[in-house]
Amino acid sequence: MPYPEGHMLKVRGKIIQSAAEAFRTNGIRDISVPVIMKGAGLTHGGFYSHFANKEQLVAEACRYAINDTIELLQKAAHQEQQDQQEQQEQQEQQEPKVYAIIDYYLSPYHRDNPEMGCILPALSSEISRSSDEVRQVFTHELERMIEFISNAAKLDPATGSVLLSSMVGTLVLARSVNDSKLSDSLLAAGKQHAKGFIIGSHSESRCYI
Repeated sequence: MPYPEGHMLKVRGKIIQSAAEAFRTNGIRDISVPVIMKGAGLTHGGFYSHFANKEQLVAEACRYAINDTIELLQKAAHQEQQDQQEQQEQQEQQEPKVYAIIDYYLSPYHRDNPEMGCILPALSSEISRSSDEVRQVFTHELERMIEFISNAAKLDPATGSVLLSSMVGTLVLARSVNDSKLSDSLLAAGKQHAKGFIIGSHSESRCYI
């Protein structure tokens, strides 16, 4: 019996999702193709019907993970905006939507659930040692994240890249330590710094107008 229309794309999507979650949790090197296929509920033998090699899958997983992260951050910003409208209808001033993005990115939830999180803090060190194909895709996806953060914060790309780098670095350190109080304090300080950086950047830009 032939497979229904779209079956191959659906299976390919399951493999990419499984890989993206596994790579973000345990890194690229330590995750094998059989582990990825098992996570997708498939057998090892079917892998090469969809991908030429693991490197190609890594590239696709990078695309998937950045799309996933941007979607989650957009939802966080939208939900925060709705909550503010409900709770502060009488107030003229509301926090910028980008603050909700910062709060989510530097939250204990994001720290503790890397499989659902951003690939930048999870995989950057490994990507630097990957193939040109993977690095090219990663570079493109990083540029997308810079554009997303810059637009949300109303910053130029160069300044937005500094903001994103600060957020990524904070999350890396918060995940690295084994002291929960220190980790929480790193996240809190990172949020404060990121929001202050935006305010300072806007103030500085107005000085040159």
